[in-house]
Amino acid sequence: MMNGFRTTLLLAALTGLLLVAGQAMGGHQGMVIALVIAAVMNLGSYWFSDRIVLTMYRARPVGPAEAPVLYQTVRDLTRRAGLPMPRVYLVQSDAPNAFATGRNPAHAAVAATTGLLRLLDREELAGVLGHELAHVKHRDTLTGAIAATIAGAIAMLANMMQWALIFGLGRGDDRDEGGGILGALVMMIVAPLAASLIQMVISRSREFAADAEGARIAGNPLWLASALRKLEAMNRHVIMPEAESHPAAAHLFIVNPLKGRDIARLFSTHPPTEERIRRLEAMAIQAMRG
Repeated sequence: MMNGFRTTLLLAALTGLLLVAGQAMGGHQGMVIALVIAAVMNLGSYWFSDRIVLTMYRARPVGPAEAPVLYQTVRDLTRRAGLPMPRVYLVQSDAPNAFATGRNPAHAAVAATTGLLRLLDREELAGVLGHELAHVKHRDTLTGAIAATIAGAIAMLANMMQWALIFGLGRGDDRDEGGGILGALVMMIVAPLAASLIQMVISRSREFAADAEGARIAGNPLWLASALRKLEAMNRHVIMPEAESHPAAAHLFIVNPLKGRDIARLFSTHPPTEERIRRLEAMAIQAMRG
């Protein structure tokens, strides 16, 4: 409940930041433009984010014949979680990773890379897929898409401000209401950075919650802890080219696919893997004592 309340507040902060950026760009008119941009982008995110991401990573749908272990594990876990069966996808990549997408449990998709299936045993795979189904259950897939969309809109407004300043646009009275050129310069620098930080906090809090719920769905926290340890080690050396081309979707994966870059570590949408493992191991100890 507290996580959900905090996420709502952070999404409200992102929306407020978008409006402030719009006002800095063009006063009241700029604020209206920001609202329109946000509405259009969020509608697109709500209806099409899953198709966009699956296409971006060249994910192909699979059934029990093409990927029997993956498909059957997802089916067993959805029954345990009380969820409808999602669409199952396979991504051709040596980088071991997985993600879930979709606006709600009835329209969800779960995808795993071929590298993930080669690296993990059946129990570890259940831990990873349980984590992804927890995102579906908590509707984190929609929350993450909205956060990424608003952050993208803020970055787009900052870029528009840059060009407006270069060509001397927006210096009228309405612009003065938004803080003038100095205010626009400050927002052009600060707004995208603040948006990235808010998106990071939202994603990190949801990852911890999904770890805990995913462990309950799978049946053993140590399965996910073991999987995360393997994924952390492997993803230091194997980078997913599609993730580098589309870093805005990095928050979807169970481990950060951009792990190899220092700047990616600084603004990572994932909490430290060591902390995630520590919490899962503490969860297992508590279960044994209880």
